[in-house]
Amino acid sequence: MTVISADPRLSRFDPLRRIYFYDDFDDGMNGWSELIGNYERSLDSMLPEYADMRPPMLSAQSMWDTGTAGSMQGTYSLKLASRARAGALATSIKRLTFRRRGRIQLECYFTFKPEASELRLSLHDVRAFGILFDLQDGMNPEYRWMPHLRYLNASGDSMVNRWQMKGATRAFSKIGDSGETVSHFHLGAENWEDIDLPPQTLAYNEIATKMNWHYLRVSVDLAARSFLGFQCNDLVYEGAPLSYIKMPAMPNLNCMLNTAFWVETNRDKRAFFYLDSVLLSGEF
Repeated sequence: MTVISADPRLSRFDPLRRIYFYDDFDDGMNGWSELIGNYERSLDSMLPEYADMRPPMLSAQSMWDTGTAGSMQGTYSLKLASRARAGALATSIKRLTFRRRGRIQLECYFTFKPEASELRLSLHDVRAFGILFDLQDGMNPEYRWMPHLRYLNASGDSMVNRWQMKGATRAFSKIGDSGETVSHFHLGAENWEDIDLPPQTLAYNEIATKMNWHYLRVSVDLAARSFLGFQCNDLVYEGAPLSYIKMPAMPNLNCMLNTAFWVETNRDKRAFFYLDSVLLSGEF
């Protein structure tokens, strides 16, 4: 911990005993890619909700009025940008495996905004953003399970500012004709539940081109299959374990430890989500 405290890049985090990865996007994409749907023989076999998601990109946050801001610390952040269609999503995922089932913790610094295509505040234009884990047991796996955490910023013309969890997903669909591939869309509008916390208004600032960075920490116990809690800035949830999506284990996914972010637009305008840096740590 003395080494971490002495490193200005790491001292802003509170990692567990060992670090799985630390990604500063000044160094590139670091393995983050688009979350796409499963397909077989043809891309047309993909579930339609996955067919038009946008991949991540690197951004220096250049704005028409403020110039180039760069990231929170450095030049580049990882940027997700949705299509300009209400309800459209952009996603990014990093695919790993674990070597021991223990507690894990993800920390990041992020910000979000709609595209600054109008000379107005645009406070309602981002619908939501979130983070999820896609996890499966190791040897002789029993379960695949997926903790989801969403910040619902706005719905229609109303501000919501609530953190939510998700305890159920849609039914699986068969993909292709081999019997080997299935898929399910788990980022739909259904089955989100408010977490027992007051609304949290995140710093947005007075115009759509001003960015304020936020801290997020999410904790999960792989051994207990427990979604422990989270912190965003000064809001901390450490109550009863949160709900998550649970399903039987699937072939070829043993020891899966995937992490994904997404952003959803509320208007026919692109929504942006930026990550300055991400750190995943654990007890292993």
